[in-house]
Amino acid sequence: MKILVINCGSSSLKYQLIDSDTEAVLAKGLCERIGIDGSNIAHQPAGGEKVKEMADMPDHTAAVKLVIEKLTDEKVGVIGSLSEIDAVGHRVVHGGENFSGSVLV
Repeated sequence: MKILVINCGSSSLKYQLIDSDTEAVLAKGLCERIGIDGSNIAHQPAGGEKVKEMADMPDHTAAVKLVIEKLTDEKVGVIGSLSEIDAVGHRVVHGGENFSGSVLV
């Protein structure tokens, strides 16, 4: 089972694609300066070189789209299509009264 784990900040998005069967990190990366001039993404497939490039990311939606592009890219991607991702996990720091532990959405 492949799980995409994300951690969004106010102007960043960290991610890892994990194979839960082997607990291996298949790829990881960081989108920085989302919504700010000079936004960029650093993407690293397991066993591969880190690729860093400038990219237009006006919001977190654009950042997630870019992450998917990197994960499925012919050169630096680790999956053939988005359909290979079985689940998505997101870290919530302030869940308020509604979320005090892990929740299946």
